[in-house]
Amino acid sequence: MREDTRTRIQEIALRLFTEQGYEATSLREIAEELGVTKAALYYHFKTKDDIVASLVEKRLTELDELLAWLRSRPKTPETRRELVERYADSIRATRHLGIARFLERNQTALREHPTLVKIRERMMELTSELSEPEATPSERVSHALALFALHAGKWLMKEGELTEEDVHKACLEVAYRLLER
Repeated sequence: MREDTRTRIQEIALRLFTEQGYEATSLREIAEELGVTKAALYYHFKTKDDIVASLVEKRLTELDELLAWLRSRPKTPETRRELVERYADSIRATRHLGIARFLERNQTALREHPTLVKIRERMMELTSELSEPEATPSERVSHALALFALHAGKWLMKEGELTEEDVHKACLEVAYRLLER
């Protein structure tokens, strides 16, 4: 039951943070929406920052696992391609897009949030590990952009224009092309 309440708090907070903005949403509003007292909410999360950290915690773990995997492999075209596939699978999770929207809409308020700083650091590490040390600057940029292409496709397509699968395939195709540079 504790985990169900925690998950519901995360879902409601994510929706309210996205719709109203992080700064404009209070813990009181989250508690009211959930139908509990603020004290009950505090049992699970003491602050809004704690809720944000819990929302992106899984993503940070996924990035750490991808980074460890990448560092254990030779820096070959096959490794880069497999990393892009693994990364694409990790961001296909339904909840990832909702969290990405929340983060995009609240960039200013969350710029220095410690967990988000860690995610940015992991992304920088991941992109720098993609290329061989002797890679040219344009190869390094191209390899890094392969990961970002997977995100961009989801933002650039109009809702309902393509299926999720069509967007996924198109993003992978573009990412593979960027890896080949």
